[in-house]
Amino acid sequence: MGGCCSTHPRSSIKFGKQIAKKLQEVKDQKENGDFSDVASKPPLPSATERPSEPTVGLESNFNKVWSCLQKEQVGIIGIYGLGGVGKTTLLNQINNKFHDTTHDYHVIWAVASQDRPIERVQDQIAKRIGLSNEYWKSIEEKAEDIFQVLCKKKFALLLDDIWEWFDLTRAGVPLPTQENGSKVIFTTRRLDVCCQMQPNMDNNIRVECLPPGEAFKLFEEKVGSETLRMHPDICKLAEAVVEECAGLPLALITIGRAMASKKTPREWEYATEVLRQSAASVLPIASQDRPIERVQDQIAERIGLSNEGWKSKSLDEKAEDIFKSFSQLVVLTCAVKCNRTWITIGKDKLVNCWIGEGLLDEITNLSNARNQGHFIIGSLIDACLLEKGRFNVNVKMHDVIRDMALWIAGESEKEKFFVKSGVQLKEQPKAEKWEEVTRMSLMNNQIENLTEMLECPNLQTLFLRSNLLKVIINDFFKFMPMLRVLDLSHNKKLEELPVGIAKLVLLEHLNLSRTGIKKLPVELKALAKLKYLNLEWTADLKMIPQQLISSFSKLQVLKMEGCGYGCLLVLEEMEHLKYLNVLTHTFRCVSELEKASRFNKFFSCAIEAVNLEDFRDSRSLNIMALAKLQHLCVLSLSSCMDLEEVKIESNIIEGAGCFHSLRSVTLSGCNHLRAVSWITFAPHLEQLYILQCQGFVSRKSAQTKDYILPSLPFPQLKEVYIIGCPMLKKLPLNSNSAKGQRLIIEGDEGWWKDVEWEDESTKIAFLPFFKPR
Repeated sequence: MGGCCSTHPRSSIKFGKQIAKKLQEVKDQKENGDFSDVASKPPLPSATERPSEPTVGLESNFNKVWSCLQKEQVGIIGIYGLGGVGKTTLLNQINNKFHDTTHDYHVIWAVASQDRPIERVQDQIAKRIGLSNEYWKSIEEKAEDIFQVLCKKKFALLLDDIWEWFDLTRAGVPLPTQENGSKVIFTTRRLDVCCQMQPNMDNNIRVECLPPGEAFKLFEEKVGSETLRMHPDICKLAEAVVEECAGLPLALITIGRAMASKKTPREWEYATEVLRQSAASVLPIASQDRPIERVQDQIAERIGLSNEGWKSKSLDEKAEDIFKSFSQLVVLTCAVKCNRTWITIGKDKLVNCWIGEGLLDEITNLSNARNQGHFIIGSLIDACLLEKGRFNVNVKMHDVIRDMALWIAGESEKEKFFVKSGVQLKEQPKAEKWEEVTRMSLMNNQIENLTEMLECPNLQTLFLRSNLLKVIINDFFKFMPMLRVLDLSHNKKLEELPVGIAKLVLLEHLNLSRTGIKKLPVELKALAKLKYLNLEWTADLKMIPQQLISSFSKLQVLKMEGCGYGCLLVLEEMEHLKYLNVLTHTFRCVSELEKASRFNKFFSCAIEAVNLEDFRDSRSLNIMALAKLQHLCVLSLSSCMDLEEVKIESNIIEGAGCFHSLRSVTLSGCNHLRAVSWITFAPHLEQLYILQCQGFVSRKSAQTKDYILPSLPFPQLKEVYIIGCPMLKKLPLNSNSAKGQRLIIEGDEGWWKDVEWEDESTKIAFLPFFKPR
């Protein structure tokens, strides 16, 4: 038995006594011993590292705080300043400095905030020092336990975001003294709270907003230098955004991140204008506390969803409502399938429709509303609900997204959509409940006649674009009293408007572009609320009643490029339209252009497109007046058969504002036109079209010593389109012109094969850019 059970009686008795003694010792230990702790927890780290990002402009404040911490007589240190100025970030840096250095402090991080600050701080301290709070019933009980632990430690309490005097004693925190060596560092927005916590102003450190240089550096870090280089105007607009942020780091960081995906000047212009009004009113800015809810609430308020029941909704319910609203913005205007999977529409068309629908703000001016529209388009692109189209002029919507948007819009109880676009309709459609329909789209069909009245008392939008319309009966619009948007464009066989259109007294948006209309009825004077009138490319329009245009007292947009009606009579009437600020026009002779430049509206309006047509009486044309138009985006010269020279004075050419906004130039049917060197002074040119200019040659002109096509240094140039110019054999491009460009050169393959290049490397550089017509 291993010596434990001996056969010898004396040995057995001795062993039994030993066992009895051991059992008695165990009994005594159980009765008198303390077994509450049978194992010890590992010691807590002196400081816990907190996540942080590189900072800008906080170095001096950090040094001040750290210097105060080294002074034995300083126990409490206050950090104060505006919300978002970087106080929490600075406190983070202090915490991590403790983590990275050797010291004898026990560092505790706690956030107070406004809601029950003492209880919140007590819970965080207890967790940090290893106390269990399961059985605590009151603040006092918590305070007693916390005090018993902290009074034996040398601690540094980092207390973030206090809104009023914080009672350290009531929370159980021993007051720092030279004897215990402990420290309390807190942040607050209020100087009076600092003074209540400790009156020595030398130990209260203010965090100031960043100076301009450091503010821009921080903003650039968040928005990305690539975004700022996308367009020359963006960098200037970014400076304006930074200025509006007034050096506030949170605003710079949040808005910088929000603008990182905004690549066009219009989006930046809108953001700048919004910030000038009120940053929080339009740009959704997240906070550290419930960021998703805050962003949703700000978006909802902006698009009119916020109401009494909004706050009680879940995140998913709020997200669904927001998406539904965005769907309604897009659904009608992107309702046409242009191929099997994608629906394409021009950005400007989309925005103009939204303005007509009243979906965008016009509180300040039309320009800001349009910028807002482009900003929303950018947001929809960021959310993958839209995609960029060719050259960023159009946007595309996938038909799956379109169908989903139609379904969501159809689920709305307030909005009833009737959409039959691109389904080969040849007659007016039928519906059981026309009175419920608020928006209707019949675009891209084959409807020829509208001969039946529709009783649509709630209809606000009607799209009839791109049909085969010939006849609209006079009473067709009789029962549409709420109609605000009417689009009849792209109906070349429609030669006459029904006089019954005068019934649409609430109409604000009327698009008659590319129709066969020959005259406007005088009854249109009844449209007193009209804000948008599009008569572009109505070549057959020869008669507009006198005083008709001037009767539209609220008109803001008048588009007449390619209109057959003479421009001078319209310009005279425009002088009386005080709200007019967007204009497109066609001039057919030098005298028209010269007379137009004498009207005040010619320069006070944002003239976005000008077409110079015919000019058969001129060989030379001075376009100095056009060069001064700050908003001119599109310039066309068409069928100017006798025109040989287009020029502007050298002092205008050298001016910084010359053709600043010009994006597109078209030269069509100008057989004798020679030098066009003025194009090089359009710094933001994106598109150059040369069509049927038989006389264009790739040689120098003896008179001007300039190439027909000058060198193309344009950083924004995206497309060169050359058709019907057989004599144009040489493009003045070199290999450097191709660097960093995403250029497309489109033309006939036969012409491209005959193009002569400066050298083989230039030819190789441009071969990938060619696209056969």
